[in-house]
This record gives sequence, structure tokens and C-alpha cells, in this order.
Amino acid sequence: MTNLLSDLLSKRDWLVADGATGTNLFAMGLEAGEAPELWNVDQPDKIRALYNGFIEAGSDLILTNSFGGTRARLKLHNAQDRASELNRIAAELARECVDKAGRSVIVAGSMGPTGELLEPVGPLTHDAAVEMFQEQAEGLIAGGTDVLWAETISSEEEMRAASEAAANIGAPFCGTMSFDTAGRTMMGVTSRGYAGITGTLPASPIAFGANCGTGAPDLMRTVLGLSEAAPDAALIAKANAGIPKYVDGIIEYDGTPELMGDYAVLARDAGARIIGGCCGSKPEHIRAIRNALETTPPGGRPSLNLIREKLGEFTSADDGASGLEAPKRERRRRRG
Repeated sequence: MTNLLSDLLSKRDWLVADGATGTNLFAMGLEAGEAPELWNVDQPDKIRALYNGFIEAGSDLILTNSFGGTRARLKLHNAQDRASELNRIAAELARECVDKAGRSVIVAGSMGPTGELLEPVGPLTHDAAVEMFQEQAEGLIAGGTDVLWAETISSEEEMRAASEAAANIGAPFCGTMSFDTAGRTMMGVTSRGYAGITGTLPASPIAFGANCGTGAPDLMRTVLGLSEAAPDAALIAKANAGIPKYVDGIIEYDGTPELMGDYAVLARDAGARIIGGCCGSKPEHIRAIRNALETTPPGGRPSLNLIREKLGEFTSADDGASGLEAPKRERRRRRG
């Protein structure tokens, strides 16, 4: 299997990834509590529309509709015995769309968390986690995936299990963690800590980084921490499109396409090579990301003050890793 991602990274300074899967499928009618992966079989035209929307917006890489495709997650929908089938079809639909794109677009096989805690914190053993990820990975590769893409992972143990599954079948691998608790993942991993373990994973990632989290400013600070710890790495940035808010009973994200364009330029200047969106990101956000990257010349490494000015306030005092403290607002004396 050729490594298309490495090939494109050797030729390009940056690549545009896609946006949100869930946000866009909910807009197409997916109900809360439904398994998006079942739509690969039940609503294939809508999955094609999801993929084609991002390809047409300028994505160089799209993630398959397989985030919850492990046996453990599918068990919640009594579909655990369909894991291989649903992952394979998710990749087949993506491959079908990509092959009609008229340019090189990478199919990345999305592998989200199992939803279970691994030993020593929880009951899931390492071997059982590897087995589940490998079943998913084999389905994705059979369907035409170019690279396996573990995302929104919070523990070192789960990232190792996903990586080992990729290594077992000789598949290219990338991984992103979600840093959402004062600059740390839910299980306490920092950006510097993640950068430190990537070289020890069974399948060394072609690229690694951060996705989701608590908004673009915080994710940008994580990218700065990653690039400080691993200055030569190909880094991934996939930020949410703003902050979620309830509007008429549904969750909407307040990040505009313009804000995501600003974020993309800052991410590139901070060292990210693969830049896209996560929750709330629609094709219009990805179009703005691509346009901003194509039209804005590279700048210097962004300061925290510049990030705050462009993207908004940080949600925590520091990033939990490298002393990157949020700048304080200046207090101005009120004139009498």
C-alpha cells in the first residue's frame, strides 16, 4: 500500500483536512442516539454528500464515517457483529468520492475511543483494545483507506492500543488527542507528554496533534506546546468551530468561517502541517480555511496575545505543560 499522506507532505507545506462528521450528519437528519456508522448502509447517499461537501470545499484529506466503529461502541446499538462491514463500507464510500475528485485526496480511516477505560484505570485490557481496533482497522483498509487516523483519544494506553493495531497490519498511522481539561486530556496527558510518547508507539505516526477540545484558542496553545516539544514533526490541528451553544433546543457552534480562516493561518505559522476543523465545522468553514492558507503569506510564530486577539479568550490559565500562560487583559483606569 502506497503512503499517499507522506508523499503529499513531502511536496506540500500544508494540507487541508475536513470538518465535523456529527455536526453535518445531524443537519441531514441524524437523530440523537443514532449510530452514524449505520448510515453507511442505511443512508449511503447522505454519507457521500458529507464526503463530497468537504472535497468540494478544498479538503486534501477526509475522515471516514467510522468514529464509533469499534465493537465496544457499536454494541450500544446491537451492531457489534457488524464492525468489519460498517467500517469497510465507510471507507468504500469515501474511496468512491475521492476517486472522482480529479486530484489527490487522502482517505483517512477514523478510529475514535472505545468508550471504555483501559487498565490500570479501567477493566479493558490492552490486548482486548488492540483486538477491537484491529478489527476496525482491517475493515477500513479493506474498504480503501490510505491511512488509519485515531482521533479524540485521551489516554496514552488507548493511543498505544490503536497504534499497535495499525502496526499489526502494516498500515500507515496518525493520531490526535483531545486536550480539553486545562490544557490536558481527560486522562491527564499534556501536549509535551504526548509529543514525548509518539516516538515510542508501535506504529510511529506520520503526523500527530490535537483535535476537538474547548475551542480554537486553547487548541492553538496546544499546537505551540507540541511544536516546542517536537519541532520537526508533522503536526495536525483540528479545532472546533467556536464554542457550543443551545439555540432552539439544538447545539450550534458560534465560530464563523472568518474565524476559522484566522485560526488556520495561526496554526500553520505555529507549525501545523495538516489543518482542518472538528465539531461545528461545515464545508463553508473548510472553504475559508483553504482560502486563508492560499492567500495569506506565512508569518512568524504567533504569540499568545495574537492568538487571543484573533480567536478569543483562553479557557484556562495555562496549557498544563510548558508554562504557556494565557495573557492577562490590561486594566484601564476609568476616566472621571
